[in-house]
Amino acid sequence: MEFRQLEAFVNAAKYKSFSKAADATFLTQPTISTHVSNLENELGVRLLNRSGREISLTPHGHEFYSYAVELLNTRSRAVMSMKNLKEDLDGILEIQTSSIPGYFYLPQVMEEFHELFPRVRFYVEQSDSRLVNENLMNQRGELGFTGYKGNSGLCFEPVFYDEMVLITPDTDVYRIYQNGEAIPVELFINEPFIMREDGSGTRQEMEKALVYGKPVFKNVDVIARMSNPAAIKQVVSRGLGVSIVSEQVIKRTAEQDNIRYFRIRGLEKKRCFYLAHNKGACLSPIAEHFLEFVREKASRELHEDGQL
Repeated sequence: MEFRQLEAFVNAAKYKSFSKAADATFLTQPTISTHVSNLENELGVRLLNRSGREISLTPHGHEFYSYAVELLNTRSRAVMSMKNLKEDLDGILEIQTSSIPGYFYLPQVMEEFHELFPRVRFYVEQSDSRLVNENLMNQRGELGFTGYKGNSGLCFEPVFYDEMVLITPDTDVYRIYQNGEAIPVELFINEPFIMREDGSGTRQEMEKALVYGKPVFKNVDVIARMSNPAAIKQVVSRGLGVSIVSEQVIKRTAEQDNIRYFRIRGLEKKRCFYLAHNKGACLSPIAEHFLEFVREKASRELHEDGQL
């Protein structure tokens, strides 16, 4: 039994696809398939079902999976212990992220971490907050950035806060106000709304948000549901409606996007974004170092912003 066979099996099981497992490990699909087949031949059992669009674990595969993960992480910890040098950190870190941290937080963190550990490579999957939670529970990725706490089986650590703001077309109704100014909810609440998809943390926070103690966004007129923040900006700029987005999405590009953005009077709540990991999973040394790096960065920045 070889470690490369275990790695191929674990990644194929995580991503339910030989091709996605190949992408995650920077190998080819035939290589992943061969490693898994050789492992199955050595064990004398079938570990993966290959019928249908996605591969899945057999009963033997389910039983063997946790052992394989633990063997791989034990190897990584042993190597790090013997080298005893952070500079020797080498391997792939798998990260799940929702859209807002994926666009506006994670790239900088990756850059800073890569400067410290240039031999670490990243495999990042971007979806919505609900899928990030689900994927981490299924051990598809070791760490994740998400916009809400979605599962009690995960640990959540705050990394940054952001405000939810209204974005509108650049029309006469809104042009009399300055970007970033607080406007009354009565000015826009009867407009058509462009909403995020069901699994979006932004949407969940919007539906829970209270303006002067009232849940005013639950029964708005929804003209479209979209998953891409950039596409939402395009639709709003063309006058189809208004939307609630993270301030990170709009504050640097409002003018060039032909959009106005405003805070909402009576809406005081700031939205928290989290770094999450599975409580029941043993993190690899790379994931442990990355977790500690983000933890220290977040503690410093939140303290500077007065959030701690």
